[in-house]
Amino acid sequence: MSLPIVSTQQLEDGITLVTLNRPAKCNALNAALMEACSTAFESLAQDRTQRVIVLRGEGPVFCAGLDLEEAFAPDNAERTARLVARLLRAVYQVPQVTIAAVQGAAIAGGAGLMSACDMVVATRDARIGYPEVRRGLVAALVMTLLHRQVRERDARELLLLGELVTAERAREMGLVSRLAEEGKLMDESVALARRVLQGAPEAIAHTKKVLDELWPTSFKQELDETLLHHLSARGSSEAREGVAAFLEKRQPKWLEQAKIS
Repeated sequence: MSLPIVSTQQLEDGITLVTLNRPAKCNALNAALMEACSTAFESLAQDRTQRVIVLRGEGPVFCAGLDLEEAFAPDNAERTARLVARLLRAVYQVPQVTIAAVQGAAIAGGAGLMSACDMVVATRDARIGYPEVRRGLVAALVMTLLHRQVRERDARELLLLGELVTAERAREMGLVSRLAEEGKLMDESVALARRVLQGAPEAIAHTKKVLDELWPTSFKQELDETLLHHLSARGSSEAREGVAAFLEKRQPKWLEQAKIS
């Protein structure tokens, strides 16, 4: 029997595990996965018996980002963009403490999903990054999270170079909270979750709310604004060429032109 595309499991009292189950596609964010994951977090937000949510990806990769083949199918752009926004909002604004357990890679929207969590435990061999500019895209939606978590210079390096960084470098930047040795990712994540349980649940939920409100603009307002930039970039000729090149496993034309010149 096949697993649901997103599953939830109570690990122990107060701790729930949410698993992305699309390993054959590196847990890429297609519409079905985003809807299921959003629904899971929205449901857990109402369950105050659960204090901590650990988010992981089945298989060797945490999440490879948006499923570009689906997202760039005709008439899919706005729907999938809004689903990304809904997912980031659902994870970021849940009152429970959230911990991303990251193995393999967290790329583009996958890095955004990781960053929507309160804390991140990553394996030392994990790679994290925002390669959107290399696809002719703009990482607008995930910027709502990135600019809150890293220095501006580091954000510019991540976003403008579009290179993946090591888990060690991601920790230096502030994207990762803890590093885990091989085979110890879930042990480290659950150990961190147990430490969260020592805090009072309502005080923790209140603290999360205050942290969001201390920013000059709310997360929701920023997400609404960046959604427009995300959609604008999706409709560009560069995006069409960049995504086509990615799916066809070739260099985009702008890179070929740069080599010629």
